[in-house]
Amino acid sequence: MKSKVIFLVLCVIIVLSSISSISATMNCIIISDPTGKDPNGAAAGSMSFEENMFESTFVMSTQNQFAILSGGESADNSLRLKMVCEALANVEDGGSASSAASVASSYSGMRAVVGGPNLGMAAGGSFDAYVITEEDDGSFSLSYRSGGLAVIPPGKKGAIFHIRDSPGAGGGASGSRKAIATEIAKELRDGYPATKIMGTVVEMTATQTGEVYGGGADNLYCGISTGDMFTPDELNERGYNMGDEYSKVCQDCGWSISFPSAEAYTVCPYCGAQMETVYAYEALENTITVSDDRANVFVYGSDEQGLSTTTSDVVQSEVSKNGYSSTNIASSINKAINNGIIVGVNHVEAKDININKNAKSVGVYYTELPNGRTSPPWNLPISNFVLNILGAIQTVIGIVIIILVIFRGRLLKSFQNRTTR
Repeated sequence: MKSKVIFLVLCVIIVLSSISSISATMNCIIISDPTGKDPNGAAAGSMSFEENMFESTFVMSTQNQFAILSGGESADNSLRLKMVCEALANVEDGGSASSAASVASSYSGMRAVVGGPNLGMAAGGSFDAYVITEEDDGSFSLSYRSGGLAVIPPGKKGAIFHIRDSPGAGGGASGSRKAIATEIAKELRDGYPATKIMGTVVEMTATQTGEVYGGGADNLYCGISTGDMFTPDELNERGYNMGDEYSKVCQDCGWSISFPSAEAYTVCPYCGAQMETVYAYEALENTITVSDDRANVFVYGSDEQGLSTTTSDVVQSEVSKNGYSSTNIASSINKAINNGIIVGVNHVEAKDININKNAKSVGVYYTELPNGRTSPPWNLPISNFVLNILGAIQTVIGIVIIILVIFRGRLLKSFQNRTTR
């Protein structure tokens, strides 16, 4: 774990040395099931209005199921790095969410929101947040907190939702803060899982405030992250607008295409079914949520562009129809390869599909095609022996045709002489 932390810190240092000030303005941690029975029972997410979101504002431990979200304004980029490293070291040394979050108070203008099902949740430093906590009667209370330290102990359902108006964001955060927190409380009360509630938080934040850019989110129990789905492709750029259309997906065969290219498609070019538009906040929720009819898909063996996303769509479609069957999933993938939906890899077999039903995950192991081929060779139901015979027959026919062409004059004259006799 320490080697991973060192690698993470080095990456953050490289990023911070190349970019200007960063602000993660929306931070949220939700725990709807502290027992771990629901794989979707703990989630964390961040959004912003700023550039470079969120290459240095989000740390997740898949092993220990916690996240550290950071934010704040400072002319010194190194403050954020130092705070994150100190908070991370605090947790790694056995600290609680509150002890890790309290680190932020030592860094002027900085904020840390720390949480996980085994740690509880806490916000420390400079923040404007609502703390949503389950009461003994099953209801949920809202408490507004500004700065200092706000804590929800381990074993409690609840959430910490931070958002504040920031320079250049267009306003709206302060007015929407309580409304979004109230919706979190309602959905927790009604039994919705944390990953679904996180989708609601991102949707409301993106459509009601100026904090519209990704960002992303994590499923803390399963270690699933949106990764770089919504972060900027280039440094000093803003991330994806989480209220915008993200992709179109064929609900029949699973083929998908991202915007802006998706604008040209109303029906699937492969099977003719209608394409469904997916908004960014929906894509976020879908990515971090696992269920019996929705899998977390991992792709191995090839870095072919778009392979992971397309494979995920095909597997999701198959799982939603027929469940977790390695044979059926392999068949669907091979059909997609034959139709040109998946390219650059060979056909797969059931043994190439690794299924973990408890985590609702599917691993697909590909073999890349050699020499830059996009599709595998045809697998004809004819043996090599038959093909050799056919080749020999073709060769004989070819020789006969050549003889006829070369000696056609003499053969015609011989034939004419015979017919006149």
